[in-house]
Amino acid sequence: MRTGIWLLGARGSVAVTSMVGALAVRARLVEPVGCVTELAPLRHPAMPAFSDLVFGGHDVSCVGLVKKAHSLITAGVLPSAAVGAVADELAEIESEVRPVPEAATADATIRQIAEELTGFRERRGLARVVVVNVASTEAPVPHHPAHADIDALSAALRTAARTEQVLPPSSRYACAAFLADCSYVDFTPSTGARLPALDQLAVRRGVPYAGNDGKTGETLLKSALAPLFAVRNLKVHSWSGVNLLGGGDGATLTQPEANAAKVASKQRVLRETLGYDPQGSTRIDYVPDIGDLKTAWDLVTFSGFLGARMRLEFTWHGCDSALAAPLVLDLARLTAAAHAQGHAGGLAQLAFFFKDPIGDVRHGLVEQWQDLCAWVGSWDETA
Repeated sequence: MRTGIWLLGARGSVAVTSMVGALAVRARLVEPVGCVTELAPLRHPAMPAFSDLVFGGHDVSCVGLVKKAHSLITAGVLPSAAVGAVADELAEIESEVRPVPEAATADATIRQIAEELTGFRERRGLARVVVVNVASTEAPVPHHPAHADIDALSAALRTAARTEQVLPPSSRYACAAFLADCSYVDFTPSTGARLPALDQLAVRRGVPYAGNDGKTGETLLKSALAPLFAVRNLKVHSWSGVNLLGGGDGATLTQPEANAAKVASKQRVLRETLGYDPQGSTRIDYVPDIGDLKTAWDLVTFSGFLGARMRLEFTWHGCDSALAAPLVLDLARLTAAAHAQGHAGGLAQLAFFFKDPIGDVRHGLVEQWQDLCAWVGSWDETA
């Protein structure tokens, strides 16, 4: 079941790490560490194998994939032996990485993207294609009347001189993916498919989508630790965190609007798990020197029996691309399988992977894992 993964931001660190990782796993050069779809509860014949994955994408950057991979070796993200072994295959993918389309009107831009996705599927003989957004975080978008209804959106797109007047780039790609009968995954906190009109379009076209904002570091720990306080009936008074990161994502988050979108995504798990908002906030600072590495410091103050005051502190050091890439592959495989199983619209069952998941879902990590395993276990093995 040959499956395409079309990456938005295909020349970025997460995308290139995903491609190198998939090629290295396929060649049995490395174990699929970090890929939860390789754990026994999630193995299912409906999912495409690593050998079935075919890559392409869009990016504004002109840096070649092999050159980017070598820069990630220097940064300590990728092992040089693996990059050397898959360099020829990575170079072959280059022909499927294109500039970002930009036509004269919104409607024309979206249809051009859809045509490129359809061409990719037909050219490579793919059963289906999953579009995965790993591009830079966008600022939140204000409400627009066209967002509520697919017919109003279609009319607005036909007359808009610039796509951004109606849809931000992530939503433009979601719209194009649905029109091309492709599923869509938003690994960022950008708007993506989270508009009523685009949800209607996905359901109408019979394609699934998932998101938002991959859960890889500090928020992953929050979703594991916050339920501890809730089930032990301990009162959390404050939870504050400082995140330091470099790289392209860190640079993007120096923009106040993009930073605000990311912070809001990171805070949701506490409110949903604890049932209230503790004091404190999350701060994200850009430190260029640390590159693809990221550090988070968190302080939690809480009280227990008879008002005894206590505190928890933790520090998280992680390699952002190495944490994100296996989840990108997991999500593409799971979403492709969901498409094959006939699922359409938002996939709340994939909440395990996201900071700000779609739908009314449980936010504890263990509960999300149980929901994911039960969902995959319900699939038809003959589909």
